[in-house]
Amino acid sequence: MLWPATMLGAAAGLALASIPGALLGGLLGQVLDRRLRLHGWDNLRERLGGRAAPSDDDLLFLMLGRLAKSDGRVVQSHIQQARSEMQRLGLDAAAQRRAIEAFARGKTGRDNLRTPLQRQRELADAMLRACWRMAWVDGRVSASEHELILLWGKWLGWDSTRLDSLGEEYAPRRSQQPAPAGGSYQEALRLLGVNEGSEPEQIKRAYRRLLSRHHPDKLAGSGASPERIREATDTTRQLHQAYALIRQRRGIR
Repeated sequence: MLWPATMLGAAAGLALASIPGALLGGLLGQVLDRRLRLHGWDNLRERLGGRAAPSDDDLLFLMLGRLAKSDGRVVQSHIQQARSEMQRLGLDAAAQRRAIEAFARGKTGRDNLRTPLQRQRELADAMLRACWRMAWVDGRVSASEHELILLWGKWLGWDSTRLDSLGEEYAPRRSQQPAPAGGSYQEALRLLGVNEGSEPEQIKRAYRRLLSRHHPDKLAGSGASPERIREATDTTRQLHQAYALIRQRRGIR
């Protein structure tokens, strides 16, 4: 553990009064570290007026934003998955706005997530599940996405074997490939159970109804098997891609 005030106090004391000064400065710094609960330089920056530690939901969407951007480009399926996570959490309008801001901020990669993650180990399972859902949303997990999840899992107290086992629950079935994002428009309409004459609101309702029916978390909560959860994850991904294609073709906002 790194005690920043202790180190700074010892360095200042050494410069002013040699070894005795270093001892006294280190002692005073240790008192300050313990009183302010400074466990690293990130804590010190926060205390000095840096960015405040994010809330639990903000932290999650910072992570999801960084994952979505990790390969260089955020696609529509990433955005749809972020919206699904907001619905899953039951966020109200104000909380959704904060989540959107956190997602956008996460894409910049500027926030140091280590300290806030280390404080949220009791939420590790839920956070890592959301990360795997985001990583798998385009049908594959890239090396950069996998590396990020392994790093975050380590900070949350998970080993790589346990992390990869969790990730497999959200992997698409090997025997069935998800519908490509640029697939057939007619196939997308059939998947959502609508037609070319359907009104935009009908299409939106059909999409949301199917998402709710096939949401992996709902099945997991009812005790479904890992295979059934993988099927639901695959179906959800296809629904995201189909809706994105229909929105693009129909100009639905």
